[in-house]
Amino acid sequence: MSVPSSEDENPRKTVEDKAEMGRRKRAIWERKWKRLDIVKASASLFVHFLCLLAPFHFTWPALRVALVVYTVGGLGITVSYHRNLAHRSFKVPKWLEYLFAYCGLLAIQGDPIDWVNTHRYHHQFTDSDRDPHSPNEGFWFSHLLWLFDTGYLVEKCGRRTNVDDLKRQWYYKFLQRTVLYHILAFGFILYYFGGLSFLTWGMGIGVAMEHHVTCLINSLCHIWGSRTWKTSDSSRNVWWLSVLSFGESWHNNHHAFESSARQGLEWWQIDISWYIVRFLEIIGLATDVKLPSESQRRRMALVR
Repeated sequence: MSVPSSEDENPRKTVEDKAEMGRRKRAIWERKWKRLDIVKASASLFVHFLCLLAPFHFTWPALRVALVVYTVGGLGITVSYHRNLAHRSFKVPKWLEYLFAYCGLLAIQGDPIDWVNTHRYHHQFTDSDRDPHSPNEGFWFSHLLWLFDTGYLVEKCGRRTNVDDLKRQWYYKFLQRTVLYHILAFGFILYYFGGLSFLTWGMGIGVAMEHHVTCLINSLCHIWGSRTWKTSDSSRNVWWLSVLSFGESWHNNHHAFESSARQGLEWWQIDISWYIVRFLEIIGLATDVKLPSESQRRRMALVR
């Protein structure tokens, strides 16, 4: 992103001006909403509206559907979007990579190109003014509100120039162009097989729970928890969130060793996503699995 020469003469004023501009833009009702912002907000409101209806349509099969949607979509985000695509922590055959990515699409957190782009910028600019969901801008901004201001994200980070590896693949470009149709088809299938019961519990409870767990990694795991490693950011490990997040809440571990396929680095740190990657490695489907070396761990440790 180009910077005018006048900004170089007074960098402090530039930062303050950008921060003030960001505060004006993030006023929910006092800014111009882009069409994509409206689509994202409408989808989020619809999912939460389904949650409100869910108690009136409870059945045990619907609860099982919610758990399946939560698990499949959640592992699609953690194993595929995050560790495989965003950080290239391991490799799998293309048919399996694409299958995992499609599972992530069902979590309704965006297509792989969009998700990976934002996450890579988060690691590039962690906790700075250019962090897409900086905790410095408030809990609710880092948790949810950043999703609905795409113009602000472009101003902070620029266009999608960090995902050329995905944009070169027809499959991810196809998902990017057709993501809405897949979500609509998902909802139709749930309704066809289980009516409002499956729809409200599957697309409502299952999706909303996974969405907020993912958001807690962006918000809570940067303001509360323990630190084991000398990172230059505010990342924290939150032990009680590890099962629900499939291992993603060992967030200080992750920021210390971004490319590691394993985030629960101790035997007692539950990391379900890593167990899946390790199983795939054992049966020969996962290769080039990256883990931190002992020298890296010694160098990053807070206490030696």
